[in-house]
Amino acid sequence: MCGRYASTRGPGDLADLFSVTRRDPAETLAPSWNVAPTDPVWAVLERPDRETGAVERGLRPLRWGLVPSWAKRPDTGAKMINARAETVHEKPAYRRAFAKRRCLLPADGFYEWEAVPATGTAKAYKQPYFISPEDASVLAMAGLYEFWRDHEVADDDDPAAWLATCTIITTEAVDAAGRVHPRMPLAIAPADYDAWLDPTHQDPDELRALLGTPAGGRLNARAVSTAVNNVRNDGPELLHDAS
Repeated sequence: MCGRYASTRGPGDLADLFSVTRRDPAETLAPSWNVAPTDPVWAVLERPDRETGAVERGLRPLRWGLVPSWAKRPDTGAKMINARAETVHEKPAYRRAFAKRRCLLPADGFYEWEAVPATGTAKAYKQPYFISPEDASVLAMAGLYEFWRDHEVADDDDPAAWLATCTIITTEAVDAAGRVHPRMPLAIAPADYDAWLDPTHQDPDELRALLGTPAGGRLNARAVSTAVNNVRNDGPELLHDAS
C-alpha cells in the first residue's frame, strides 16, 4: 500500500513538469514531507472546458481518499486511499473512474514501515523508510479521481456541493520497495502521460499496460526519522537518516 508520502514541489514547478495548461493561482498547498490520508494533495488531470468543450490539462488539489459518487457519506474515503492494480478495472468503487477519471499524483517519494521487534530493554517499534527515485526526479503516481455530490447543499454551482477526491493505484512491490513492504504505488512514465490522462482513452487493457514501476525500479530505500510516524509532524527533518 501507500499510506504516506512527501510532496514538496510548488505548483509552478509542477505545471512545468507536467505541461499543465490550466490552473487557478488562488489554489495553493504548502509543501509537505508527511502527506497523510484525507489531506489535500496536488493532482494533474484532464477535463473538458465547460464553455468550449476543449480538453485541458489542469493542476488542482484533491482530497486523498476516494469517495465514490454513489457513497452515502464522504467519510468512506479514509478507507479508500489505495486501489489495487489487479482489480481496479472491475471493482464498483473504481471502475468508472478508471475508465474516465485518471490522474497523476506528484510525489518526491513514499514511506513504508518495517516492524522492529523488542530486544532486551528496547521496545518494539516501526522503522520508516523513505523510498524515492535514485535521481531525485518527480514520482508521477498513477491515480484516479471522483466527484461526490453533497445533497444537503441545494445549489449545484455552490463549490460546497462537491467534494473532489483521489486514490493511488498500487501493486506488488519490487526491488528496494519490496524489501520493506509487499506493496507499492504504481507510476506513469513521462512518455505515457498523455495516454493516461486522456479521458477519451478507455480501453482497460491498454490503460493497465501503462502502469509501471516507479522510476523504472531505480529506487532508493533508506531508514529515516521515526518522527514521520506521527502525522502531526512535518518538515524536511523527517527525511534525516535514522540515528
